[in-house]
Amino acid sequence: MWTEHDNALTCRYRFPDFKTAFAFMTDVAEAAEAQDHHPWWANEYNTVEFRLRSHDAGNTVTKRDHRLAERIEELATRHGAESVA
Repeated sequence: MWTEHDNALTCRYRFPDFKTAFAFMTDVAEAAEAQDHHPWWANEYNTVEFRLRSHDAGNTVTKRDHRLAERIEELATRHGAESVA
């Protein structure tokens, strides 16, 4: 579940294991490259966290961030993720 906080869309996902989390990150990297919009993210074992904002729009949330968030959400579902607060 994506929330807007501190001028960024944020979300954290938990996966069954590290291997699944890494496969998800690989898919997100391809999607981000295709959209030419690259997220800040962090990974620890089976958890991946995102912050999306558009630097060229003054570090605010734009439609580009929402589009990438939608794609990330689709990929997370495909990889069996659960949203983490």
